[in-house]
Amino acid sequence: MDIAVMGAGAWGTALAIGAARHGRCVTLWARDPLQAERLNTERQNRRYLPGIDLPPGLVVASGELPAADLYVIASPMAGLRGWLQRLADQPAPVAWLCKGFEQARPGADAHGLLGHEIAADVAPRLACGVLSGPSFALEVARGQPTAIVAASEHAAVRDALVQAFHGSTLRVYANDDVAGVEVGGAVKNVLAIATGLCDGLALGLNARAALITRGLAEMTRLGLALGARTDTFMGLSGLGDLVLTATGDLSRNRQVGRLLAEGRTLDQAVESLGHVAEGVYSARTVVQRAAALGVDMPISAAVVALIEGRLQPAQAIAELMGRDPKPESA
Repeated sequence: MDIAVMGAGAWGTALAIGAARHGRCVTLWARDPLQAERLNTERQNRRYLPGIDLPPGLVVASGELPAADLYVIASPMAGLRGWLQRLADQPAPVAWLCKGFEQARPGADAHGLLGHEIAADVAPRLACGVLSGPSFALEVARGQPTAIVAASEHAAVRDALVQAFHGSTLRVYANDDVAGVEVGGAVKNVLAIATGLCDGLALGLNARAALITRGLAEMTRLGLALGARTDTFMGLSGLGDLVLTATGDLSRNRQVGRLLAEGRTLDQAVESLGHVAEGVYSARTVVQRAAALGVDMPISAAVVALIEGRLQPAQAIAELMGRDPKPESA
């Protein structure tokens, strides 16, 4: 199987490294020819994964897309629509790694779409799916044990993703609940900002546990409204990814929350990361989509108010704690 990974950021590079180490034929495609040249010369992605050598069999390319049996889009969410349009007539399976809701488009409904909804809009005949789950790129690149989910309504796509990436250090589980897997991947980034805020304010482990648990309830409510299954949110792309992103020191979204708690502005927090923190860009679209569906997501709404400057960190926590009591199941 020939695999093409489009996008030489941290996660795309890490996944390509993992597959190449397990003997797959992998081409890592970089948009910038100069970046591709550096990767080929240095055999490391020094910007995103310093100290991790590219396996000898990993090819780095730019320019024209290579022929492949499987294409994997490793762009930010903002680039997914363009890639799906470009690959719309591709006979090979296509999958994406990005997590979140697309920003609402001018003239469209006042909410953004998930990846599979974008695919249905611009490439309805494309056999496609998503790879998601609890996975820091650096740990995957180091070969540390990781488990992720391959989600698609097409069994052939799920099988292709398992065949491409399952190995001794990366377990790939198949799932046909694409909506549930994508909602989990989108909302956990927003909730990680909230838990980072909690940690940055030194509110304690009780508060962190409460935020994660109630955040999971928010995530599940939104997923069910979009047609997902409850059990998906107890799995890797729901609870698993939420716990990792909300508690792990490698989480960029959690770091944003911590920096905001320290008094940094949003621009200062994002600039200091040097990487994309998807939760910053998807928080508004998560809340917009929830509002359109009549789904209550108070933690996510508080994060939006925080990043828009309408609430200060302590005010956001006070607003959440001051909500009226309600049954846990509500």
